[in-house]
Amino acid sequence: MALDTRPAPLTYDAAVKDLYEMGEMPPMGHVPKQMYAWAIRRERHGEPDTAMQQEIVDVPTLDSHEVLVLVMAAGVNYNGVWASLGTPISPFDGHQAPYHIAGSDASGIVWAVGDKVKRWKVGDEVVIHCNQDDGDDEHCNGGDPMYSPSQRIWGYETPDGSFAQFTNVQAQQLMPRPKHLTWEESACYTLTLATAYRMLFGHEPHDLKPGQNVLVWGASGGLGSYAIQLINTAGANAIGVISDESKRDFVMGLGAKGVINRNDFNCWGQLPTVNTPEYAEWFKEARKFGKAIWDITGKGVNVDMVFEHPGEATFPVSTFVCKKGGMVVICAGTTGYNLTFDVRYMWMHQKRLQGSHFAHLKQAAAANHLMVERRLDPCMSECFDWADLPDAHMKMRRNEHKPGNMSVLVQAPKTGLRTLEDVLEAGRTA
Repeated sequence: MALDTRPAPLTYDAAVKDLYEMGEMPPMGHVPKQMYAWAIRRERHGEPDTAMQQEIVDVPTLDSHEVLVLVMAAGVNYNGVWASLGTPISPFDGHQAPYHIAGSDASGIVWAVGDKVKRWKVGDEVVIHCNQDDGDDEHCNGGDPMYSPSQRIWGYETPDGSFAQFTNVQAQQLMPRPKHLTWEESACYTLTLATAYRMLFGHEPHDLKPGQNVLVWGASGGLGSYAIQLINTAGANAIGVISDESKRDFVMGLGAKGVINRNDFNCWGQLPTVNTPEYAEWFKEARKFGKAIWDITGKGVNVDMVFEHPGEATFPVSTFVCKKGGMVVICAGTTGYNLTFDVRYMWMHQKRLQGSHFAHLKQAAAANHLMVERRLDPCMSECFDWADLPDAHMKMRRNEHKPGNMSVLVQAPKTGLRTLEDVLEAGRTA
């Protein structure tokens, strides 16, 4: 058996209590009875600044294959907005818990482990990917765990996400934390990066290959910023779409071959009825958009893949500009769920429409390895204090957030800290 060469957990003086204030460190491995969390309750469904309220709740108890993580920082994603609103479904309809703690991204420290956990020990510094499953069906054993009937998203379809001092996860959700990043940078990337990775590389034979062209919607956002970098790393060409000219330099700086501002065109929303004057006008604008792609890729060169997530506003154009035999891969519908398109261009040109949902551990780990190797930038645009967590979600809800990804501090007392020692020192000097 291989020797465990990892260092022993750091020891330090701290009081044993049943509840710790935000940023106050318990003794290593001591699990208090209660914790602070931003909780949503069914009767509060609505905008995040009213749905999310800080409460004192019980610390989760572990099953044999589970791990308790002390959360240092958490990522802010649209999952938190959806959980607050209770749309497209209420998370309570799934897990039936009395309250919901959102948050599907985190960096932190392993604080306790179930009796059958072997890969991780107390004191390990980790990031958490958000896919859970029961592990006991054929999809989880030789297939694709994302197809398992037990597949669920931690922090959205489970009640115990990262917006709390402690979070309870399956051991297979843990991955090594990139030590060169701060706690808040480590917390902001896993959900969007792994989602983008599966979209681009997880659907053979349409997995991304060198030299191919990919149209990336929302190129300055969390998903888009990683898609651009992954496409560039793979030796392919990203064409980024933005809605604000101020974001052009950011997207080009990520490695995009070109950028298109969608405000220069008028072909958004649901498709007009085919063969009407409205459709003719839409078609004219869609071809104009396609010409803008050709200005980047070359005349007559349509994109091999469309990286879709806005949904209703962009889907008709996505299915039109994708090349013959190409793929439109979609993971969300942030502008609406009623998607329309001219199916003639789908079947006659034999295009593939592929749904994609997060990633399994092997894909998430491959993406994380790129981050550990410093081949990707986390693109953290903004980090919020714990008290401002609902406001961060309101900025995302209103599309007022800066390009890139957002984090919120949980147990880390300030930004810029990279180790547990940094956290302890910051606590002593506060």
